[in-house]
Amino acid sequence: MTSKIFRSIFTTSLVVLLATLGIITTFLYDYFTNIQINQLKDELSIASVGTEQSGEEYLENLKSDNFRLTWVDSDGTVLFDSQADKSEMDNHINREEISEALKTGKGSSSRYSATLTEKTLYEALLLSDGTVLRISVNRASGFILLMGMLHPVIIVIVIAVIVSAVLAHKMSKRIIEPLNKLDLDNPTENDAYEEIAPLLSRIHKQNMKIERKVTELNRRKDEFELITKNMREGLILLDKNRTILTINSSAMKIFGTDEKCVGNEFLTINRRHEIISAIEKSLTEGHAEIRVILNEKEFQLDISRIETNGETVGVVILAIDITEQADAERLRREFTANVSHELKTPLQTIMGSAELIENGIVKQEDMPRFVAHIREEATRLVTLVDDIIRLSQLDEQTELQKENVSIYEIAREVCGVLHDSADKKDIELLVSGDSGNISGVNHLIFEVIYNLCDNSIKYTPDGGKVEVGISETEKEVTLTVSDNGIGIAPEHHARIFERFYRVDKSHSKKSGGTGLGLSIVKHAVQYHGGKISIVSEENKGTAITVIFPKSE
Repeated sequence: MTSKIFRSIFTTSLVVLLATLGIITTFLYDYFTNIQINQLKDELSIASVGTEQSGEEYLENLKSDNFRLTWVDSDGTVLFDSQADKSEMDNHINREEISEALKTGKGSSSRYSATLTEKTLYEALLLSDGTVLRISVNRASGFILLMGMLHPVIIVIVIAVIVSAVLAHKMSKRIIEPLNKLDLDNPTENDAYEEIAPLLSRIHKQNMKIERKVTELNRRKDEFELITKNMREGLILLDKNRTILTINSSAMKIFGTDEKCVGNEFLTINRRHEIISAIEKSLTEGHAEIRVILNEKEFQLDISRIETNGETVGVVILAIDITEQADAERLRREFTANVSHELKTPLQTIMGSAELIENGIVKQEDMPRFVAHIREEATRLVTLVDDIIRLSQLDEQTELQKENVSIYEIAREVCGVLHDSADKKDIELLVSGDSGNISGVNHLIFEVIYNLCDNSIKYTPDGGKVEVGISETEKEVTLTVSDNGIGIAPEHHARIFERFYRVDKSHSKKSGGTGLGLSIVKHAVQYHGGKISIVSEENKGTAITVIFPKSE
């Protein structure tokens, strides 16, 4: 057994070491690749300004041993290349990054060399005259980088093998030592398995006592089963040999088994390595916790050693459903990542414009345009922060003071605020219907109607129409905001109320959207106990309906 434990610990150490080296290498490679891509984009942005101002003369004056610049006409003809004769180069119209830039304004791609030893990163940008400026850089592939590190990696592995072997040997002896000292009366005073022999004779003598206690144990078992039967958490008791002693109904559902598993080893109901390892850890260390996916739900397994008079007699496994908690954690992580990205974009734009001004690259006559661009991005940043604060307040479920409000009057107020925006696009903004009195929070209802109307105005072509209709019954008030705008494809309907989700990201950002408006609407409606639905078709318009419970 000592050799098995030694091999297990030793093998695990090596696997963890190799996995760690692999993961670290991969993350470092990806990290520096992302940095290089961002540098490419910055270099390309600067070069594009110079190219649009001075053309080929500017490109010929650029000297770089690291980057390669290629200027391509709209038909794919190479106008300039910093490292090759343009007359000998093929047409670039079918290059991935060029094609993408001609379609969307920007393009990116990467390609390996024939020997897979180098990887070339490409970034392309569509210029105002319809031409495309491309920048590229070569970098060694991950395999070549790894081969370059082979010598230090081998040294680390050798040292780790030696250290792991020494530690595994000591740990295996320490684990086996208590087993060699096992004794029912004085487990710490025995050091050999020969002591098990007297145990057999003592068991024989105590059989009579055990029989007298069977009745009492059955009674206690019935009480235990009655308690555990109605538990939502799964509960499993194992003896020290990993044999199932008892399992409640919740645990049977979780592990997909039945009462027939009692008396069998735990391996008969689940053979997953992480669970078995956690059970072993609890037996040696006293406690273990892991998270696992079972039957499409996430559970936390709390595994504890059971001791009696200092002797290990078994293990108790408590399975707690944490699916909702895990989903909430996942949403928080996604929200944090999206917030970081959305805040970074306008900040980078502001920094880029400010850097161009600071370096004197911007002409004096272009200065107002750049200053206006900085102001627009700063305004967008403030709007984004305000939306995040509103959304966070709604997430906190803070109790707000409700009052009797008229949805019709709030809708008229919103239309007054948005009147100028609608006039700029010659959009007819109408409000009609009943008073629609409900018990609600005035500013939240205002946010709902404002965001819906604002979206309709942004995504409705000039000369269109946006209508706000209110109807009421004895039990509910229905608010409908409809337009004859660009509409939303059916595959997006289920996700448009998610945070930072955009159907058309480029159009949304151009319109000043933060991606949080409809999410705020959803949370505000839920705060009032309402429901929200959407009916939309591309190029035929959108109608979003909100149903509020009627005030008493």
